[in-house]
Amino acid sequence: MPYFKKLLDLLKIEREEDRNSYLKLTETSSVADRRANGLTWYPIAIRGTEPSRGDYLTVEVERTTHHDISHQFRFGSPAVLFTNHDPKKDRVEGTVTYQGGNRLKITLFTEELPDWSRDGKLGIELLFDNNSYDEMQNAVKQASAVKEKPEGRLVNILTGESAPVFSRQNQYPSFPGLNSSQQQAVQNILAAQDLAIVHGPPGTGKTTTLVQAIKALIAQNKEQILVVAPSNTAVDLLSEKLSLEGLNVLRIGNPARVSERLMSLTLDSKMAEHSYVKDVKKLKKQASEYKNMAHKYKRSFGKAERDQRKALFDEAHKIMREVDKTEQFIIDDLVAKAQVITATLVGSNHYTVRNVKFNTVVIDEAGQALEPACWIPILKAQKLIMAGDHLQLAPTIKSNEAARAGLSTTLLEKCVALHPEAVTLLEEQYRMNETIMGFSSKEFYGDRLMAHESVAHRLLIPGDLPFTFIDTAGCGFDEKLEGTSSVNPEEAAFLIRHLTQLAESLQADAAGFPTIAVISPYKEQIRILQELLLSSEVLQAHADKISVNTIDSFQGQERDVVYISMTRSNTSGDIGFLADIRRMNVAITRAKKKLVIIGDSSTLGNFPFYGDLIKYAEGVGGYKSAWEFI
Repeated sequence: MPYFKKLLDLLKIEREEDRNSYLKLTETSSVADRRANGLTWYPIAIRGTEPSRGDYLTVEVERTTHHDISHQFRFGSPAVLFTNHDPKKDRVEGTVTYQGGNRLKITLFTEELPDWSRDGKLGIELLFDNNSYDEMQNAVKQASAVKEKPEGRLVNILTGESAPVFSRQNQYPSFPGLNSSQQQAVQNILAAQDLAIVHGPPGTGKTTTLVQAIKALIAQNKEQILVVAPSNTAVDLLSEKLSLEGLNVLRIGNPARVSERLMSLTLDSKMAEHSYVKDVKKLKKQASEYKNMAHKYKRSFGKAERDQRKALFDEAHKIMREVDKTEQFIIDDLVAKAQVITATLVGSNHYTVRNVKFNTVVIDEAGQALEPACWIPILKAQKLIMAGDHLQLAPTIKSNEAARAGLSTTLLEKCVALHPEAVTLLEEQYRMNETIMGFSSKEFYGDRLMAHESVAHRLLIPGDLPFTFIDTAGCGFDEKLEGTSSVNPEEAAFLIRHLTQLAESLQADAAGFPTIAVISPYKEQIRILQELLLSSEVLQAHADKISVNTIDSFQGQERDVVYISMTRSNTSGDIGFLADIRRMNVAITRAKKKLVIIGDSSTLGNFPFYGDLIKYAEGVGGYKSAWEFI
């Protein structure tokens, strides 16, 4: 089947699955349920309104209660303003244009607030995000169409039909502060005509390398570069580091972290400082006044009033067209001056940069990027740089069918296999003691990783074991099923006891308490661990240093000490989704000084990867039986 046809089919399956689960969450549930699921803010208060592009209205709202509930509202999300008096009938759709803390701005597809918005009981709710799927679908179709044309060179390389080209005759600068594999990665990026890949295992300084490469490209070609990543967090990190290097960065969309530094890089913030913005404010105020005057004619309707109202609205529209023109001028000016534009994958087609073409596009965290989303920025590029690690967690996919049929295989993974000559592996890591690193290096990275001398022999306390596997075989710690999630209460209790003893032994040491992560692949096991943690006085004393969560939420993070509860323990040797060894690779590479894995060797050991893990623990003197501690 043709490459892009298959991709479109998989995307369609994923969209259906995603839509169905959204409908299941919203169709029958109460406003409180939808709020708990992070889909709704209710109640809210309107804090301000202003006319917006295309005769629309931007409304700022604030959620007045339930501040602690996490939510899924993001820049660019489609949403709806509704009243709980009659939510089916009284609703206006729009798009979230800003979200920070308990406030958000939504641009409503209407000119004026409806009458019902004055009667209270207002809420705002996420709609199913057709927009993102449409953007992905269009990009895949465009890529397919461009493939046959001369400008389709990059598309043909990425789909394996031609080979990437490197011009290595130039002398490239060397970069103080980068190690040899990082230097090599930057030089490979500078030499690449169309594709370069930086493969960055945990702790190897991938972001540092990318930042230097981007800086060098700008110095070499005086070009403007588009830098994208699948998550806002990754985009924020790069935006901040590039800005600290003195580059003019424009962040499209709004950051997840609301820091001063990041906010100053956003379009809104830069527009507010532009010399033309005073004119825009004056004009918007005039338009608002005309519209307010028009509202006065709402109640008494004769022909004269209707004409008067229409004339006032026409005047407001004329002014707003002037505003649009001036704002577009400001935006074009800011976009043209930026050396680096940063956005999420889907955000890279925002109206502000929709028609801008780039010589180079950089996709960071490409190992977590859905392929159809990658084509959105790629279509704007002559040359692509991907950075990431396809041996850590893949992107989250809602449909098992689409995942199995290939949607979970990222473009990064395909290109690493197709074009090994474009790949540079970063080989020196700055996070882990070498014993913690060793197993992952052997199992995933061809035994090529080295620990930098500053971390290679770091221990929590002198004489400590950096890597321990505690075997619960024969202890009768049996797993149970709760809902769809496995739990192992006895293993959880054992882990908390072991951690408590460690904490007590550390209290005598005045050097400061370490950061600790307790992780498990299973959500229900996490819930039990959190409850046990709350009931331990010793651990509560250091609650600010201890985090408990699933493996997936720790990707990209690190802690001094990591405990992993493997949870599975049964007579049939069934290990469920522990068979996804990339998830385990993330789990075992978070620890800097001490890693403790607690699991049942008789359940895990039949699976080759875990058999190797247990053998490795024996080899480094870190294999213990749980009986030694009971």
